[in-house]
Amino acid sequence: MLELSSAAYPWPLEAFQPTVDSLTGSALVSLLPLVFFFTALGVFSLPTQWCAIGSLIVALIVAVVGFGMPVGMSLMSAVEGAAFGLLPIVYIVVMAVWLYNLTDRTGRAVDVQAVFSLVGKGDKRIQGLLIGFAFCGLLEGLAGFGAPVAIACAMMWTLGLPPIRSAIAVMVGNALNVGFGAMAIPVTTVAKLGGEDAAVVGMTMGRITPFLLLLVPFLLLFILDGVRGVKQCWLAALVAWVGMAGGHLVGTHLLSYELTAVFASLLSFILLAGLMTVWSPTTPDDMRSPAAEEKLPASRMILGLLPYWLVIIVFAIAKLWTVGVDVPAFLASTTLSFTWPGLDGVLSIDGSPNSATEFSVPWLASPGTMLLLTGMIVCVVYAKADPERFSFGMGMKTLGQTIVQLRVSILTICLVMSLAYVMNLSGQTVTIGAWMSATGAAFAFLSPLLGWIGTAVTGSATSAGALFGSLQATAASNAGLPPQLLLGVNEIGGGIGKIISPQNLAIASAAVKVEGRESELLRKALPYSLLLIILLGVITFLASNGILGFLVV
Repeated sequence: MLELSSAAYPWPLEAFQPTVDSLTGSALVSLLPLVFFFTALGVFSLPTQWCAIGSLIVALIVAVVGFGMPVGMSLMSAVEGAAFGLLPIVYIVVMAVWLYNLTDRTGRAVDVQAVFSLVGKGDKRIQGLLIGFAFCGLLEGLAGFGAPVAIACAMMWTLGLPPIRSAIAVMVGNALNVGFGAMAIPVTTVAKLGGEDAAVVGMTMGRITPFLLLLVPFLLLFILDGVRGVKQCWLAALVAWVGMAGGHLVGTHLLSYELTAVFASLLSFILLAGLMTVWSPTTPDDMRSPAAEEKLPASRMILGLLPYWLVIIVFAIAKLWTVGVDVPAFLASTTLSFTWPGLDGVLSIDGSPNSATEFSVPWLASPGTMLLLTGMIVCVVYAKADPERFSFGMGMKTLGQTIVQLRVSILTICLVMSLAYVMNLSGQTVTIGAWMSATGAAFAFLSPLLGWIGTAVTGSATSAGALFGSLQATAASNAGLPPQLLLGVNEIGGGIGKIISPQNLAIASAAVKVEGRESELLRKALPYSLLLIILLGVITFLASNGILGFLVV
């Protein structure tokens, strides 16, 4: 049983029992904003922004009435959440969609389609594996924070795949790389807060993810083309899994946990592309990419893919370059951080200042800035390559049009983040976690659900680690479970939870231009997220009981 003392919480212990004298009652009340949101979205199909507004109102009422949070403080937590929604999340999403819009505006989207059709031998399902599984994972390892899903969804849609299927395939295909995203920041975060070695947590994750990854490429094929797709392209899915699973295992054990997603995704892409040079699937007419009207010269291929390969170069330099100049350290040094006004009295469950009240503005270190730089370079190159059809000014005009295009998604993301911050800073989210962790040895099965819920609420596996890292470690100690196991599955579960995160749904729907259909995305994506999280719970339970003990480092 995880014990909570009033000294370790910013409000009286009674705040954990807003309705009845039990932690269970408190947790059930804490779930009300989420129940409202997913019911309104998934059952009644209300527009996401209205679901978020209603859930935010419910969360504010629970925070003030149930948890004794001062009205001013609860409102300021909502404002901070909205600000975090703008910087960096909306910043990243806008820039990522702008990159795609540049290829569309210049007519080079057709060239992108032709290139991937060539590599995938004209089969849209193989192209889906290349983009939604391998390429998106590569971007996740470098950038994270929504950019990979936005870019990959737009690319999948460009290939002529149905928009809803494209979005779901990318979200499912990317889920198990989220824990290692952005140079594995989620792993570093959860390990630090849990008091464990990040490398050990990463290695434990690297032993578990291959089992779940075996399903993912097959699920992606099923999403895109049902049973037929699995039957006709199973070999490609198997090869993609070998590369990704092997990369996770080797990356965490022999290279560096920070580079795991990058290495694994590159390996998967290379193996799959290699397979396509010696093997061809049976491709039905409705899954065949339109044949190129003319043979593309190398220059057009390079220019068509310019936004995407340039993204990789820019992010790689920003994250990895230390020769002569430590670029990552320099960029990080420009970040402006301050405690959000009115929230300096909010504490974490252990009595320390709550890190969520520290607001950071990573001007140069933000993935959004890197995407902006990439986009500006693309504008210059495209303008020089075809000055009669495109100019730098047209590229900047396209950026403005992109912001207008995404205005509903921008509002939705800010509202969702306001909801997340109110729930987090008032204690609602941690109360749900405390309730779940009080199940003793059975917590091994439920442990991944904490990360799943945390990311579903916040949209970030890093935030899920920050929320539940210390709680997972404490629960592991009380229940006699390996802390590195629970910390690791918290982040794996977080990646799976991102499939149904409202923030992720808004990003994906914007990228494939189906704004307002987030409820449809949720209904269709939820079964895949539930399947993976239940399997992870079973694996965690078996590992904690020694049956799969080799999974724990």
